[in-house]
Amino acid sequence: MSVTAILGSQWGDEGKGKIVDLLSDDFDIVARYQGGANAGHTIVINGKKYILHLIPSGILHPGKICVIGNGVVIDPVALMTEIEMLAKEGISVEGRLFISHKAHLIMPYHKMLDAMSEKASSKAIGTTGRGIGPAYIDKFSRVGVRIVDLLDRKGFEEKLRNNLEQKNRIICKLYDGEELNVDEILSEYLDYDKLMDPFITNTTSYLNNAMREGKKVLAEGAQGAMLDVDHGTYPFVTSSNPTIGGACTGLGIPPTVIKRIIGVVKAYTTRVGNGPFPTEQENENGVKLQNAGFEFGSTTGRPRRCGWLDLPALNYSIMINGITDIALTKIDVMNDFDTIKVCTGYKLNGKLLNNYPADIPSMEQVECEYVELPAWKSFSSEIKDYNALPAELKDYIAFIEKETGVPVSIASVGPGREQTIVR
Repeated sequence: MSVTAILGSQWGDEGKGKIVDLLSDDFDIVARYQGGANAGHTIVINGKKYILHLIPSGILHPGKICVIGNGVVIDPVALMTEIEMLAKEGISVEGRLFISHKAHLIMPYHKMLDAMSEKASSKAIGTTGRGIGPAYIDKFSRVGVRIVDLLDRKGFEEKLRNNLEQKNRIICKLYDGEELNVDEILSEYLDYDKLMDPFITNTTSYLNNAMREGKKVLAEGAQGAMLDVDHGTYPFVTSSNPTIGGACTGLGIPPTVIKRIIGVVKAYTTRVGNGPFPTEQENENGVKLQNAGFEFGSTTGRPRRCGWLDLPALNYSIMINGITDIALTKIDVMNDFDTIKVCTGYKLNGKLLNNYPADIPSMEQVECEYVELPAWKSFSSEIKDYNALPAELKDYIAFIEKETGVPVSIASVGPGREQTIVR
């Protein structure tokens, strides 16, 4: 029984989709374990770009089985749109996509409340507005709607009416919005139930049985460890656990089956939305990274904030996830610099910190200790041999390995599937 997990080691947008796609050939099953359609995993194959929000990136490999686990919150509209998009590209999901019957559904009121709450807040988090947070709130308040609930029309209707009575009060009285119609939502979601029905199964049993049969599973996380609701820069976080523990709870697999944990790390750092970002470069370096890296959200289109590589944050992520390998991405973006800075430590009130701060005021006041390294200027993104990379780039990778104690086993030198070096 063997599982390899791939997760984001920073604040998301590290290039997880490409790495999952790259490794999918070596696995039988690719399983997404948390988040929702707020994720945007971009894969480029032969110049063609695919952006997946819910369906695991392994779907682009013929014959691979893809699982959406119970830890994911599912927007039926986004799901069916994605299935249709793949069908137009000649990619069928029939018999290859399985969705947990225990996964929670994002309802219309979740998306409405998400947008209204963000707009009204004096301290906006910077959510995608996809209803992810409100859906998880209902999940943990034990009033959420699971896919399995749609099987019992009477029970579903009762739960929906109870929920909507409360939600409409908030929408109308607190936010001065328009009341939602329960019958319209009931009819809409029962129709979605028919469309989703061929994909619904007990994925927990499916995965565990498959592993007992010797099948290899690749667990795919969304967002990044620094956005984890428990371990990230709270409250500027997502509403789920992108960290390794989320793979167990989000798929229903025991921790003992996870043998390898690949942390995807961008060669610099980016962040979308609000929240502390110690290495952010609000200058020409930040603009250069943003433009060269096409740093605009694949889900929202929002520009990403950009800065130098943050080793204190990365080492914290490595610690809480038990990362065994680093997949270093977007190296080619840094081709046009004379020198490159790396943050090696935080100082607060003149003292070097030994631990990653948990509170926002401290995070906003830390000063970065930098080392400056020679840049590699330029190289061909078609290089396949690690030894053929510029000496300065190999030194940069060696520096990361030394400072983290984790080997860089994958180096991405371009956006395409083929523009990758596996060591």
